[in-house]
Amino acid sequence: MCGRFTFDIPPELLAAIFGLREVPEVTPSYNVAPTQMSPIVRQVSDHNSLELMKWGLVPPWAKDPALGSQMINARAETVTEKPSFRHAIRYRRCIVPARGFFEWVHEGNSKTPMYIHRKDGSPLGFAGIWEEWKAPDGSRLDTFAILTTTANKLIAPIHDRMPVILAPDEYPTWLNKHLTDPEHLKPLYQPFPSDLLAAYPVSDRVNSPRNNSPENIRKAST
Repeated sequence: MCGRFTFDIPPELLAAIFGLREVPEVTPSYNVAPTQMSPIVRQVSDHNSLELMKWGLVPPWAKDPALGSQMINARAETVTEKPSFRHAIRYRRCIVPARGFFEWVHEGNSKTPMYIHRKDGSPLGFAGIWEEWKAPDGSRLDTFAILTTTANKLIAPIHDRMPVILAPDEYPTWLNKHLTDPEHLKPLYQPFPSDLLAAYPVSDRVNSPRNNSPENIRKAST
């Protein structure tokens, strides 16, 4: 799964990578946790737009938005089958920009957080889906989930799942609103190449969402 990630990407870099006309100021986060707000990129009319949404997808038919806390991830293998996700995968796809993500190694009764990122420092683009939920009073809540796939060789010893990380040349396909047949998306669900990623242990500070500073991604001393 993907349960924590970091967002620390300068506006000008976001604009260049995703072809954005405007980039609002977004506060960096070194510990994005479920139910928090984070930026996503989606296609609006004829251009890409960066918008803040809440992590944890709430389907339009949900009676209680708290349901979103249980749906932070969607398995790529079954995303078209689940009632909560099958509309979004066709019509409401997005990309979740990130600098890296965390996963935990379990050893006996202890667990060590690992920070996973691109070796060259480039941002990551997670394949995401989003939905719009309307409350009885008419207010609107936009939420998203991150797709996951089987782990690559680097991550498999840490966890058996990883986010679907898109290559930059795959961004236009994923965001294309006119592509509504999920079968055409399946080639994008392959695990991201291991040789492009790196992982190292970090402090258990990241275990608490209250801790949100660059210290979270500092390599732990051994």
